[in-house]
Amino acid sequence: MEEIRYDELEQEYASIEAALSSPTPPPAEERRRMAARHGELRPAVDRIRIRRELVKAKADAEALSAGGDSELAALAREELSELGPKLVALEEALRRDLLPKDPDSDKSVYLELRAGAGGDESALFAGELMRMYSRFAEGRGWKVSVVELSKTGPKGVKQGILAIEGMGAYGWLKFEGGVHRVQRVPETEASGRIHTSTVTVAIMAEIEEEEIKIDPKDLRVDTFRAGGAGGQNVNKVETAIRITHIPSGVVVACQEERSQGQNRMRAMSILASRLAAAAKEKAFSAQVEARRVQVGTGDRSEKIRTYNFPQNRLTEHRLEQSWHNLPLIIEGELGPVLEALRRAEEEKLLAGQS
Repeated sequence: MEEIRYDELEQEYASIEAALSSPTPPPAEERRRMAARHGELRPAVDRIRIRRELVKAKADAEALSAGGDSELAALAREELSELGPKLVALEEALRRDLLPKDPDSDKSVYLELRAGAGGDESALFAGELMRMYSRFAEGRGWKVSVVELSKTGPKGVKQGILAIEGMGAYGWLKFEGGVHRVQRVPETEASGRIHTSTVTVAIMAEIEEEEIKIDPKDLRVDTFRAGGAGGQNVNKVETAIRITHIPSGVVVACQEERSQGQNRMRAMSILASRLAAAAKEKAFSAQVEARRVQVGTGDRSEKIRTYNFPQNRLTEHRLEQSWHNLPLIIEGELGPVLEALRRAEEEKLLAGQS
């Protein structure tokens, strides 16, 4: 069965290569889709070809090991001892390559943070998380921009939205949605008492306006003057946009772009992403009883992670696993945590296939 699947993938890959290199290539949109699929298939096809060579080498070595020449047989057995583990590792990698892929994995994201319980300390931590995600994203070569920002004090963030643009951003950051808890002694705490605060993070795959149908009659659009320091337009021209989607009650505001038109485009993109995320969440909730095993409800109100500063420890509750050197993680070194979450998701998918 596996051989048939591997042959099908190689045939699909060859067919796409032929179409992309044809003197009469497909239309632009189809070409874009095919190029993305070509890139997705390439690692698996490379491994399939290496696997075929290893399978042949193993069969040849097995034949030699059963032959009459004792010296050749000994060499063949030595080769078999090396080929076996290589083949097992390659087939494990192929199983992961062929797992069903989240259709949103390669998309850019909107990352929204809201200060929760804990007052000023929560807002300060929301600002630190915003910086952590920005630095992580920039470290991967993604473009980061602030779409909405409501500050409290010089360092606190009451609410903020980051646009993180880059291939695979959603695939990496989709695990971050939920309640993040911080435990530490605030700078303003004279008695040295540890406080517990929370920040809520929401992750939305960027959805283009045309990907989800939004009836203009369902929208109320308000303009207002951008607040904050800097820029000649501040308090003079109504460049900021607030869009209300009347049926759902979803409200999106954007004031960080330079013009009203740019703010409107960005606000519509966020609105489409929020509506798509809400639809996905609704569909998930309808099946939640059947999927409650191991992963909980998936509700954003769940506490997913604790940042314990006195113990220099980050604890990922979904994995029951901890990491130390918390200051480095807060500086954007989030990769090991996200990689562990990605690996855990793969393990669940593999277990479901078995």
